[in-house]
Amino acid sequence: QLQLVESGGGSVQEGGSLRLSCAVVGHIYSSYCMGWFRQAPGNEHEEREGIAVIDSDGTISYADSVKGRFIISRDNAKNALYLQMNSLKPEDTAIYYCGAAPDPSYCSGGYPNRAIYGIDSWGKGTLVIISS
Repeated sequence: QLQLVESGGGSVQEGGSLRLSCAVVGHIYSSYCMGWFRQAPGNEHEEREGIAVIDSDGTISYADSVKGRFIISRDNAKNALYLQMNSLKPEDTAIYYCGAAPDPSYCSGGYPNRAIYGIDSWGKGTLVIISS
């Protein structure tokens, strides 16, 4: 398993932007399927929503809820994953988690939610609050 540490969360107004970062500590992760997932506060009983995944060759998939507004990227040299979030909406309020799946096939198919089933490493999350 990898150790993942998210940062960059905070509180912004509707229409604003935030950039989340995920540092991968202590391991080479370049072959992993990496992704961002979120869970609304108070909804811990519900499954996390996969919102963006990126595989080792840079193939990306987004959930419809964030397509055109969020951009996922990775820097293998820096062992880092990023999520640029633009045009934020109140419904984007959630705890955002970085996840890593050792089997890169979980990034394929165009459905970020599918990657959840391959994740074996999670960060502790970073809270994003969007006010209207």
